[in-house]
Order: sequence, then C-alpha cells, then structure tokens
Amino acid sequence: MNHYTDVLKKYAVFSGRARRQEYWMFTLFHVAVAVVLMILDIVLGTYPLLVGLYILGTFVPSLAVTVRRLHDLGKSGAWYFIAFVPFVGGIWLLVLTATAGQPQPNQYGPDPKVLAA
Repeated sequence: MNHYTDVLKKYAVFSGRARRQEYWMFTLFHVAVAVVLMILDIVLGTYPLLVGLYILGTFVPSLAVTVRRLHDLGKSGAWYFIAFVPFVGGIWLLVLTATAGQPQPNQYGPDPKVLAA
C-alpha cells in the first residue's frame, strides 16, 4: 500500500528513478482497484463511470512512475511511446519495466536501491 500512496504523492514527478518494486506494486494495486470499481460499476449499472473517473484521475501518476522506471534503466521517458507500436510495442515496454535497473548512478539520479537501504 505504501508504494501506491508514494506514487500518488509524487503525482507529476517525472524526474528521478523508480525501482521495479515501486512500479510493480503500484501497478498491482492500480489494477486491483480498477477491477473492483469495474465490478461495482456493473452492479450499480453505472459502467464505466467510476472506473473511468479512477483511470482518468490516476493517469498522470501512472505515466510518471513508468517514466521514472524507464529512467532507472538509463532510458529516456520517450521510450514510453514504444507501447503504441502495434503487436510488439506493449510487450517491449513490459520487458523494459521488468528489467533490472542500472546499479550505478546514471544521468537521471542515484540508484534508488541504495537510497532505500
């Protein structure tokens, strides 16, 4: 839960680096909340109102944490747009976000694992 709230506190922070754990724990909680809201929407007959508002409200933080995750790999945030390449783009972004970050400081900042320890 802390990873989720930490990402929301850094609402529009696109600088720095994000560990794999921060990114994936945020993503897990984000998807779980979206699924619960979708079920609630269907039960209430308001689909897609609640889930749509939630996705719209968390779009910027999820984009920011993805950019910070790419920075951890030493890549520009512009690599996010690889997801829009048909068929392989989303898979390639998934591979990038699952790859271990650079252990040494890079142009985007120091290693976040060292800062967390």
